[in-house]
Amino acid sequence: MTFMSVVPLNLSFSIYFKKFFKNHSLENEMNEAIQSFEKIIVKKNEFLVEENKVCNYFCFVESGILQHAIIVQDEEKTTYLALKNSVTSSLNSFLHQVPSRKSIKAIADATLYVVTLSVFNDLIKNNQAFHQFYFNLIEKQLCLIDDYRIDLLTLTPEERYKKLLVNETKLLQEVPLHYLASFLGISTRHMSRIRKNIT
Repeated sequence: MTFMSVVPLNLSFSIYFKKFFKNHSLENEMNEAIQSFEKIIVKKNEFLVEENKVCNYFCFVESGILQHAIIVQDEEKTTYLALKNSVTSSLNSFLHQVPSRKSIKAIADATLYVVTLSVFNDLIKNNQAFHQFYFNLIEKQLCLIDDYRIDLLTLTPEERYKKLLVNETKLLQEVPLHYLASFLGISTRHMSRIRKNIT
């Protein structure tokens, strides 16, 4: 990972940040929070965190793709894919400084804005805009996780792929086929058949 020494106010992060609250009186605090993040470059196949190591960063993805993965019986399984204009971390590891149960790897060169735990905690405690942003972010993520778990039990792989076509077109356009197949819990061959049947 490469840290950048001078970080201007990030416009894409600012736009993303504003989506989570309507209180424009907090704009100065919002800008202060954004300026607390450091810019880093993670090259393709480099890790933000490796499995069984502590995750040091909470980050905003300005560009690139980050794959969250675990190893099950010597096979890599993709649990999540963080794309441009999203926030990500190995959150339990980051918040509690315990070994991560998953790895987070760049599958394309990624530009990230990150904060360490000490900066994160200071923002949560002292910056009202960031506190509200984080609360709304977690609330949204819990709803998405709930939907994903229900989909996993009630939809076929083909139905889940069709749902991605409607709701996550960027995922289908930007992520290589074998990562998508792993994310959907199917083989690459099965994934190819589904795409052929739908298109």
